[in-house]
Amino acid sequence: MKTAYLAAEGFVAQLREELGARVSAEHERLFLAEGEGASAWAANTWFDVQEVAIESIGDAAAKLKAIQRNWAPYAPLHHRRAKLIVEKLPHVSAKPLSFGAPLPTAPLGSFTLLAPDRMLYAARCSSPLPNGEFVFHEDREGPPSRAYLKLWEGLTRHRLEFGSQLPKAGDICLDLGSSPGGWTWVLGSLGADVTAIDKAPLAPNVAAMPNVRWRQGSAFALEPKEFPRVDWLCSDVICYPARLLKLVQRWLESGGVANAVCTLKFQGETDFETARAFAAIPGSRLLHLHHNKHELTWLWRRPAA
Repeated sequence: MKTAYLAAEGFVAQLREELGARVSAEHERLFLAEGEGASAWAANTWFDVQEVAIESIGDAAAKLKAIQRNWAPYAPLHHRRAKLIVEKLPHVSAKPLSFGAPLPTAPLGSFTLLAPDRMLYAARCSSPLPNGEFVFHEDREGPPSRAYLKLWEGLTRHRLEFGSQLPKAGDICLDLGSSPGGWTWVLGSLGADVTAIDKAPLAPNVAAMPNVRWRQGSAFALEPKEFPRVDWLCSDVICYPARLLKLVQRWLESGGVANAVCTLKFQGETDFETARAFAAIPGSRLLHLHHNKHELTWLWRRPAA
């Protein structure tokens, strides 16, 4: 059984390093590997990949439709031919998502053309969206920075991975390294009670939200004993991933955290060792979000006792 991993735009080297000796072939951003396994740097994972000869555009479309309805192309090569195949397939909506709305549930396969007469495809993929791209209808008025898109996607992926609910009224949330307040704005807009921690203040409109409280100080100086219950631990703080790992471990050891969304920001070289340490924490999923740069997002849900 072969699996294909589609690298996030601009992060082919990281995916190649992550997959290592498992890689058997590369097709631009798409890596073919033996067996299955989780990947942080893949935007989408194709399971049980098949290769087939095609006689024509119509033949390719017919072969795909015989398997299932919905397909998305990855077409770095033979783009025009792939587009003509798509035109013969049922339409798959590419409209931006509304944050909080349900994701598509119909199976979405992926295909690419290796040559004009050779097609690679997988009926089952890790993402319900074409090429794993989570694109949202943006709010250009409320949030003080575009960082809010990362948390929108992080919470959406958390719900997808763990079946969790979004933060809601009555939930206690911590936003570590909060200024100017993009993540705090998201959590506060959902009705949660948010304590934002940063040396710099929040944007005025975020600070004015009735369920938001700002505390001036360092996220690393905050003691877990001050917050015996934390429904959502969120951090987009700028620091080395190894330092963030120590902070996270301290909060998890306190036993009061239920869910987490934290950004690992790589400064210079990618710290694969620390990334593996995050991924090894029980209840974790490490992902490169569509809205991440040279970053990974750590999603966590407290394992059932």
